[in-house]
Amino acid sequence: MTLIRWEPFRELDDLFARYSPFFGRVPGGRMPAAAGDQSEAAVWTPAANISETENEYLIKAELPEVRKEDVKVTVDEGVITISGERRHELEHKDEKVHRIESFYGNFTRSFRLPENADVAGIEAESRNGILKVRVPKTPAARARTVEVQVN
Repeated sequence: MTLIRWEPFRELDDLFARYSPFFGRVPGGRMPAAAGDQSEAAVWTPAANISETENEYLIKAELPEVRKEDVKVTVDEGVITISGERRHELEHKDEKVHRIESFYGNFTRSFRLPENADVAGIEAESRNGILKVRVPKTPAARARTVEVQVN
């Protein structure tokens, strides 16, 4: 006998997902189903926090179980894009999976950079499931007073 957990809103999620991805209860996609469910794969959108200091902007993206080799950061026409893939590891033969609630697959996040972003100085590092992208600011032109002689 297979035990299936009852999800009272699952049918509503499927209905909303069919008509518009904006109606779903779970941000970034629908909730994964019980193991063995062969329905459509969920879309995964990693969470990102963006902060600013005097010298730089910092983008922190949560990428658990994503290897740095599977992450790509690109900048094109003032838009920075973080993309990659979170791969599903094969289970062990002696392990029986009852439920998988993690999202797997390709992901993409894009953000428009401000005018004062120094694109040439962008650096990224991945450690402990967090991708940190540092976007330095270009030095602001200092306002100075200039006396102009009138002739």
